[in-house]
Formats: sequence, C-alpha cells, structure tokens
Amino acid sequence: MKIRITEALDLDLEIDMWCCTRCGSELIGARENYKKGCRVRERMPDEIHQPLIENAPFSFAPDPEWCRIIEFYCPQCGFMIENQYLTPGHPITHDIELDIDVMKERFKAKSKPSDLGTI
Repeated sequence: MKIRITEALDLDLEIDMWCCTRCGSELIGARENYKKGCRVRERMPDEIHQPLIENAPFSFAPDPEWCRIIEFYCPQCGFMIENQYLTPGHPITHDIELDIDVMKERFKAKSKPSDLGTI
C-alpha cells in the first residue's frame, strides 16, 4: 500500500520503501533519509537567481560563500523530489521522519473487514 507523503514522494508500507511518485521506482528503505536514495546536484545561487535587471550593479542571488542550492532527483526518471538551501559544508538535512510501525498498525486496522456480520 502506497501513501503519498509529498508531491514527489510515496511511502510503500508493504515493502518499507520510499518511492518516486512519477515513475514508482524505489529510492531507499523507509527508515532511512529518502535523500540518500536520490541523485544529488549542488548548484550555485546565481545559476538559479537570474538578474531581474540586466547589467544591474547588484545581484538578487544569495551570497555563494554562504549558500548552496542542493537538488535531489529520482535516479530512475530524473523527477525533482526536493531542493534546499544550505550553507557550504552543512550536512544534508533529514526533514521527514515517520513512525512506520504506527502507520502500519493504523492502515492494518482500517483495512479489517467490518464486524457487522452477514444477513
């Protein structure tokens, strides 16, 4: 049973895996940081934040000495799963941590047949 966690990320409770919503490929075990199962690309802020005014004497991009943009992609189809701004050298964040066992219990309870009996 797959549960939509984010626009780009599903959780398959039957096999305990993070999966891409677009292609369904398995990324990594559900008890791990899903980002470890993604392709990662680091980008400089000025690649993303293009100038609003050509030849302006200032930049709207964050200072590259203080900021990097980290993008996470499905290794199978290339769909962007997540992106984040981090200072250089900062470890990748672990932004989603779910109690998988409690989720399984809840979905197991929902899927039990009704106790109404037959007529």
